[in-house]
Amino acid sequence: MQLFPNLLSPIQIGKTTVKNRIFMPPLSTNLAEKGYVTDALIEHYSNRAKGGVGLIITEVTTVEPVYTYLPGDMSIYDDSYIPGWKKLVDAVHQYDTKILSQLFHPAYMAFPIPGTPQLIAPSNVGPYYAKSAPRPVTVEELHTIIKQFGDAAYRFKQAGGDGVEIQAAHAHGLLGGFLTPLYNKRTDEYGGDINGRLRLTLEVIREIRKRCGDDFVMDVRISGDEYSDGGLTLNDMIYVSKQLEAAGVDFIHVSGGNTIKRGSSMPAPGTSPAPHAHAAEEIRRHLKIPVSTVARINEPWIAEELIANGKTDICMIGRPNLCDSAFANKAFAGKTEDIRPCIGCGRCLTGIMFGKPISCTVNPSVQSDAVEPAADKKKVLVIGGGPAGMEAAYIAKMRGHEVVLCEKTQELGGLLRLAAVPIGKQELCKVIQFMTRRLQNAGVEIRKNCEVTPDMIAAEFAGYEVLCTSGAKAKEIEAFRCFRQTMTADDILSGKGFPGRKVVILGGGSVGCETADYLAPLIDDRFPANRDVTVIEMTDALMAGEGGAAKSVLTQRLMRKGVKIELKSMVSKVDETTITYIKNGTAYVIDDADTLVFAVGYTPAPVNFEGAHVLGDCNKVGNLKDAIAEAYAFAKNL
Repeated sequence: MQLFPNLLSPIQIGKTTVKNRIFMPPLSTNLAEKGYVTDALIEHYSNRAKGGVGLIITEVTTVEPVYTYLPGDMSIYDDSYIPGWKKLVDAVHQYDTKILSQLFHPAYMAFPIPGTPQLIAPSNVGPYYAKSAPRPVTVEELHTIIKQFGDAAYRFKQAGGDGVEIQAAHAHGLLGGFLTPLYNKRTDEYGGDINGRLRLTLEVIREIRKRCGDDFVMDVRISGDEYSDGGLTLNDMIYVSKQLEAAGVDFIHVSGGNTIKRGSSMPAPGTSPAPHAHAAEEIRRHLKIPVSTVARINEPWIAEELIANGKTDICMIGRPNLCDSAFANKAFAGKTEDIRPCIGCGRCLTGIMFGKPISCTVNPSVQSDAVEPAADKKKVLVIGGGPAGMEAAYIAKMRGHEVVLCEKTQELGGLLRLAAVPIGKQELCKVIQFMTRRLQNAGVEIRKNCEVTPDMIAAEFAGYEVLCTSGAKAKEIEAFRCFRQTMTADDILSGKGFPGRKVVILGGGSVGCETADYLAPLIDDRFPANRDVTVIEMTDALMAGEGGAAKSVLTQRLMRKGVKIELKSMVSKVDETTITYIKNGTAYVIDDADTLVFAVGYTPAPVNFEGAHVLGDCNKVGNLKDAIAEAYAFAKNL
């Protein structure tokens, strides 16, 4: 019996039949070279096609040469790009997967590389992070841009591509900017009411149809709701979708949010699955063409339910296909437990703006899961069952080594088990489950409640390659332990420590903020038993080094909960009953706190094994991505 009959069923898109309902939406990779298709790009997309995806929409593809979206953008603004695109299309088509290119003009979101002229926009209104105001694009320039979209689409058709997606969502780029009232303040024929703001997109559609014909798939990506005051609403987008259908679009790709309100278009980890499905469902009621939804559809059952319940016709599944290129095939084979879990952390795109290629926290080998067998088979001992230890043990076993993993506690996972406790972090539990199951299936010998000693290495494990991944320990400030009750954030998250009602957290990094979120009431309802939480951070920002939706959403939630945040503040003195901190040269005293919590970082656990290879946090404290990547890189060359 097929577990996901709706998801597996084919669907008609215009005059094209797609083999299943799992589509891969655009995800920037930064793998292009001066806009040209590279072998890395071909490998990236062909692996997802091989993995069973029905249709792939490539990342942003720029249609003109002046403005660059990202340093590693794909382009198609002249005929020299066609041969590379043909290689990519052919590589995807060999697996009976269709491929569309997402056509895009970055406009006011262009990357400011040297020599770039003043950025253009619908009006002289740009995003909050812009360094200067853009200039309004002229009508004459718009006519040229419309032709550039048509030329780009035709080139993709010449390369054998199945169609194109027009990006008009998220107040993102030129078309998205023209559509939203947040950026479009024009009073000519391309502004004003919704018909004026939609005009540019409709003219682009007509140009592409004229150049490419009716058998060329075309979809438009929209925000079903921008979730912002003054922005596009669901009612607006029902009307827009009707006009797009009338213009000859083959399906509507319903996303949501915008680039202004962080966390609205790319939801933070822990938020509800398919947050835009309600908009897709309502828009679908008014159309005859298929509708898709996107965002946090991380498991096959979610996608199946969305289609079965009439929420959508198609599920766009992006980051999970990045995390596991065989997502679709594993789902259709009923091997859902073998799907590498996407945790929605967003670190895949963290380095994109700085020219780094796409990556994944959970999957250190985004492009290929192939592991070369070792020429020299060894006996390997891995000390520590955290994520670094589990990754190293698995890769070593896959290379043909004999592997024993020893964990001193009764459970695998290490500090990852604590990281899963705060609000919105529960998906880390799935990572532990996946990595444990993978070790078991591979035949790695796992010993729990087994603390390795130097004597054991000298005797039982003599001649073994020893990999130490024993993790890190939470730091404490010894001079401040005189307070009436102190504990670390790890003590709280592990259940070893239980704080009082008036809590001061020292440190506003990720751990400190997540612990504050965990301790604070769900809402600031002034209930007498609510905990009163204060975070003291010496720098001028919370969660320094973090970015994106997760940081934004967590910060907003702390503020809604009434958590007090003291930035640029340094604790200068602690005694048994008081905590004194300095802010802007003024001393403040907290004399009613009952608990002081240390969230001031970690230090590598001591390693007492001479000659051992030291990996993960016990080598250098980092994040989950760092630990897994380092272990993978070492083990694949062991």
